[in-house]
Amino acid sequence: MVADRPVRRRPAGPKYGDRLFILLSRGAASLVVVLLGGVLVALALGALPAFREFGPGFIWEDRWSPAKDVFGAAAPIYGTLVTSVIAMVIAVPLSFGIAIFLTELCPASLRRPIGIAIELLAGIPSIIYGLWGFFVLAPIMQSTIQPVLIGTLGNLPGIGVLFKGAPYGVGMLTAGVVLAIMALPFITAVTRDVFATVPAMLRESAYGVGMTTWEVVRYIVIPYCRTGLVGGIMLGLGRALGETMAVTFVIGNSHRIAASLMAPATTISASIANEFTEATTPLYTASLIALGLILSVITFLVLGLAKWMIQRSGVH
Repeated sequence: MVADRPVRRRPAGPKYGDRLFILLSRGAASLVVVLLGGVLVALALGALPAFREFGPGFIWEDRWSPAKDVFGAAAPIYGTLVTSVIAMVIAVPLSFGIAIFLTELCPASLRRPIGIAIELLAGIPSIIYGLWGFFVLAPIMQSTIQPVLIGTLGNLPGIGVLFKGAPYGVGMLTAGVVLAIMALPFITAVTRDVFATVPAMLRESAYGVGMTTWEVVRYIVIPYCRTGLVGGIMLGLGRALGETMAVTFVIGNSHRIAASLMAPATTISASIANEFTEATTPLYTASLIALGLILSVITFLVLGLAKWMIQRSGVH
């Protein structure tokens, strides 16, 4: 008989290396929370004079007059939300369509070059998008696209008010188009990657029972990847909400609220970039910092809404 060999047992409790790894991981996570809290506290302290002077009305007041030290955040908030919505309305369907083409329909020889070309769009600096929007897109919008929209959709009841006015070229619609182009590679990259995680067995089984490509995407791929799709959309929306230089070139930088998408407007980030160096009074500076605090709150609310939507859909 062969004698039983002694069994080596792992010492109880984690080793020193494991403990160090756990401590470093916790420290890194805690550092992120501390930095985020520090940023919010700094913004709140800097914005306190503005809220003390104007009260909660600072959020819904649309008057912005540096000469009289009267400020309101309604116009930048409105411009930020409207341009972001326009960007998502354009970018999300296009991104989903590109991702579906790359994962389901594209020949294997073209899949990689097209994917690389789309990812290269994410590496273009925002200032380049702004220059392109101002010198190329805005003249096209002014001479061709906006007159057509004004002459057709502008005459419809209800939605016609969104397309009234003069074709300035710059404005919320132009800014939304630029933001859509900037957000598209981020949403497309995430969407393509999560589509690729669908097990091949699920696709083959769906095709085996007679489903078409559209049905496979609609009933198999999208439900399986719902969480990742929401994450990709939120990534693109975050890019749209916080974009500064590209929007500054093409939105017109006007502190007023207009129903027409053709009208010049401004956003929170564009207002801060344009006017921070010109803030000559403490109240002016505090009002711009308050805009930054409001933008942070809007971003947190959007992320919280996305999390709630995921939990409500039952996807974990």
